[in-house]
Amino acid sequence: MPESAQKVDERPQFENRDFAAHARRKPESARLSALRSLQMLDTAPESCFDTITRMAAMQMHAEFASLDFVDETRVWAKSVWGGKLREFPRQDSFAERIIGEAKPVVVLDMQSSSRPRGFYRPDKILEVRSFLGVPVRTADGHVVGTLCVGSSQPYQQVASDEIAQLEGLAGLVTDQLELRRLRLRPGEPSSGPIEADNSFLPGETALVTEMDGAWPLAEDLRYALDQQQFVLYYQPEVELGTGRIVGLEALIRWKHPKRGMLSPQVFIPNAEENGLILPIGDWGLSQACRQLQAWKKNRPWLDGLRVCVNLSARQFTRQGLADHVESLLLQNNLRGHHLGLEMTESSLIPSIGTAVAVLTSLQKLGVSLHMDDFGTGYSSLSHLHRFPFDVLKIDRSFVKRMSKGTQPLQIVKTIIELARVLGMDVVAEGIETPEQCSLLQKMGCRFGQGFLFSPPLPAEKIDEILCTPDTRIACPPPTPI
Repeated sequence: MPESAQKVDERPQFENRDFAAHARRKPESARLSALRSLQMLDTAPESCFDTITRMAAMQMHAEFASLDFVDETRVWAKSVWGGKLREFPRQDSFAERIIGEAKPVVVLDMQSSSRPRGFYRPDKILEVRSFLGVPVRTADGHVVGTLCVGSSQPYQQVASDEIAQLEGLAGLVTDQLELRRLRLRPGEPSSGPIEADNSFLPGETALVTEMDGAWPLAEDLRYALDQQQFVLYYQPEVELGTGRIVGLEALIRWKHPKRGMLSPQVFIPNAEENGLILPIGDWGLSQACRQLQAWKKNRPWLDGLRVCVNLSARQFTRQGLADHVESLLLQNNLRGHHLGLEMTESSLIPSIGTAVAVLTSLQKLGVSLHMDDFGTGYSSLSHLHRFPFDVLKIDRSFVKRMSKGTQPLQIVKTIIELARVLGMDVVAEGIETPEQCSLLQKMGCRFGQGFLFSPPLPAEKIDEILCTPDTRIACPPPTPI
């Protein structure tokens, strides 16, 4: 059991616990103010949070999962998998302990007579004997809630990577909360919907800079680089018909010592402004190559696997990109087909002639070239015809709207047909339901990624998936939430 998790073997006595020392770290008034600013309490269910709780239950093999927000006196469930939305007294729940200690709580086994009332649901008592809960934080570090799972069977043990996995999902909640906070701000400059996995968005820089007084500052980012606080998570890209993993998209996170796991929306725009995007991007590219080399060692079945890295506009337009990529491939004993480079349309348009030359030089190395978020930028068929891309990635906003009518479905079908005519593969982003997966397959889309298959995972968890030749992820059947 890791030191960061608190194992509970005896009956918990929540009424007698004194959390004052912990609460002083983040004053309760500031925490409650942060919670209220989100306007989250007593709101309707939202699919983004339901997806996260469902993934928590699936990944942890749990019968119950809950995303809860905690105010002065109560715990209010925003999303529940395996039960119904409900609220219960704060003092009778493990949420009180998680909020107070601001760290994971693990209960390997507990008798039903000592179970906190938070495990009751309206129709019957949920027989929970084991429990794992982690804090849910805002982007500035306030613990406003919990993400927890439970089971009717006792845990023999809870490994550190399992706790890290649930913390990673809690980080996705943080991303959604931050985007919600941005949407609630007056005078928002964004020209389009804000999605949690977008790396860049027009207007986002102004929002994040205004949000916290231009935090993070350049010195914070430099310190993070020096102290190795950046980490890569990897989201599988799979063959839709078989679940076979064909690629892994590398996604950068900032493991901030006080603010928790931060998504790129929080810090990338500032890194772009102050020029630190180049060293941060270089680190991400080299780290992804090193990691793929480590995964491939003594595993011949991974020879066809590629790791995909997002390039910023500044990375793409600087001189010597192809030489830098070639050097990384040689250093890590990789061939061109092992690496995919993803870029958005907006990074190519300012200088089309230069973009074509750079893409051509990368293509000569055998690197797979991906146009990311296709359809959301400056789409032009003439431009697309000139760029030597291998893959079009359908933006998640199109996938999400497929069920809303004939027109959104036709747009996706047209993109897939366009890619076929141009000799490109298609990867659909943001697949969350089996129905979406089935529709995409029927339209001829071969590859996809999304929470239906897996959220972004730390390298250690990916290693467990890749350790056998059968690197497949099953497509789960529809599950009522």
